[in-house]
Amino acid sequence: MGNGVNRLDQSVKELTVLGGLEGDKFEWHMSNLQTWVSAALTDENMCVEGFADRAMDGPVKVGVRRRVVYVAKITSNALALVQRFAAKHARVGRHHP
Repeated sequence: MGNGVNRLDQSVKELTVLGGLEGDKFEWHMSNLQTWVSAALTDENMCVEGFADRAMDGPVKVGVRRRVVYVAKITSNALALVQRFAAKHARVGRHHP
């Protein structure tokens, strides 16, 4: 989970840079943002899969897995929003050079 948290932290840093950017700089940082959020989601999914191989107490395992799945769903939603925003910005940018 630590890697996922680190990647989300990097995502937030990229998001703060995006505010006043346009053109190539905007696209570069948007691409970075998408990469970091996607990497965080991959880490979270790997964490969930890792619980299948671990021998631990049933209720603890279920509780931790449930929370990780919840975080993965939120991250997935965030990635979808970022991708929609990037696509919308790309369309607007093509119409207004």
